[in-house]
Amino acid sequence: MLPAAQGPLQVLQFPNGSANLTYLLRIGPHEVVLRRPPFGEIAPGAHDMRREFKVLSRLWRHFDRAPRGYLFCDDPAVLGADFFVMERRRGEVVRDTMPPALRAHPEAGRRLGFALVEAMADLHALEPAACGLADLGRPEGFVDRQLDGWAKRWALARPDDTTDDMERIHARLADRRPSPSRASIVHNDLKLDNCQFAPGQPDRVASIFDWDMTTLGEPLVDLGTLLNYWPDPDDGPDEQWRGHAGLATMGLPSRAEVLERYAERTGISVATADWYVAFAHWKTGVVIQQLHNRWLRGESTDPRMATIADRLPALATTASAVLDRLG
Repeated sequence: MLPAAQGPLQVLQFPNGSANLTYLLRIGPHEVVLRRPPFGEIAPGAHDMRREFKVLSRLWRHFDRAPRGYLFCDDPAVLGADFFVMERRRGEVVRDTMPPALRAHPEAGRRLGFALVEAMADLHALEPAACGLADLGRPEGFVDRQLDGWAKRWALARPDDTTDDMERIHARLADRRPSPSRASIVHNDLKLDNCQFAPGQPDRVASIFDWDMTTLGEPLVDLGTLLNYWPDPDDGPDEQWRGHAGLATMGLPSRAEVLERYAERTGISVATADWYVAFAHWKTGVVIQQLHNRWLRGESTDPRMATIADRLPALATTASAVLDRLG
């Protein structure tokens, strides 16, 4: 239930998101956040507001980086789509530049980076049943379903004039998929700009957002997703697509250090991490093609989406190179 609030309603849209639409609702002195899917055609299983509300209405009691979900509505007569309302959190989001309030701290990039790794490890340590989320997903066969589901999305999004590189990568991933490590709550889109930091606390993530793909499954999927967007001093020209360009100049820990810290914090072996990194590259390729197709259909006016699919060849090349390391 929403906190009691009275007064005039003001609606403002948060910028910078790529898909779901997020709004700030001001009701007198009170503030809450509304989330809904994008307009237009929705990929199967994507932008699941019911799932995101289920997670946030329960997880906040056990994981303080999760904002509280207040209410969910599936009546299309209200906004034309499912939506939910959640707690408003304040803090700094790190995208292309380090916010001044965080930059003032020594070694801010390293500290933020390790804080995110530790937040991910803490999420993966939670017992789903204790959080009321035992029914969030089916861990058995999780990776197989991920491979099949994203392959179907690629088949729907695939441009007529493209190569077969994405299909070949899918075949290689399916052939080399590792045995699962354990079942955890998996955020499924964990990256630095889905986090928020209190200006005076660079060593702890204050909030994590975008829980609409959260499920139960292999925790190394989150690690692969994070490394997919993580720059490294040894990156070559084909890997400059990783996340926002400014991340490479922030002094973040290296990918090897991320792996080491995660393994230390969780006790999970990261010996198969490369497979999950390659999977994340391939999956991201599907996502950016979907976003570009929305722009082509006129369902998005975001100018970034006009050229976002230009990164697809680099993603495919890097995914193939990572799979080559597996032998």
